[in-house]
Amino acid sequence: MSSRHDPADDVDQIVQAWRRERPDLDASPLHVFSRVSRLSRLLDLDRTRAFSQHAVEGWEFDVLSALRRAGEPYQLSPGRLVQETLVTSGTMTNRIDRLASKGWVERQPSPTDRRGVIVQLTETGRATVDAAMADLLAREAELLGDVPDDERAALTAALRRLLSPFET
Repeated sequence: MSSRHDPADDVDQIVQAWRRERPDLDASPLHVFSRVSRLSRLLDLDRTRAFSQHAVEGWEFDVLSALRRAGEPYQLSPGRLVQETLVTSGTMTNRIDRLASKGWVERQPSPTDRRGVIVQLTETGRATVDAAMADLLAREAELLGDVPDDERAALTAALRRLLSPFET
């Protein structure tokens, strides 16, 4: 399925092997989803290297960046952080504890619920996530450097369509 301009890759070999072994199955979806899966794993490894320069783990970046994107005063409820990062509430409680122990977030009383808390990004947390984000965007821009703008736009649209059935 590769064009004459694109060299064959490992996924092409995987699809070819499945077509040989199971000619009764349409293995063509593997051309897309195996590449997405492999790209995801490789990007995770690349992001781990980028974040390690800031002593930040990927899950820490996810929480810190959700708070940073919220805008001033950089606060979200634990429930909202669960929605933003796709983890369980128990996992989020543990993560907030660990981020608080590093001085990157603080728990504040909720202004609307006497029993609730709000998680707020500290100045140190903001500086950390800002530096990590700048380096991440520089690296990812480098990775996209050879992809023309029109192909980026087409890829963005196609990935948005593929992701939409999973998002509610």
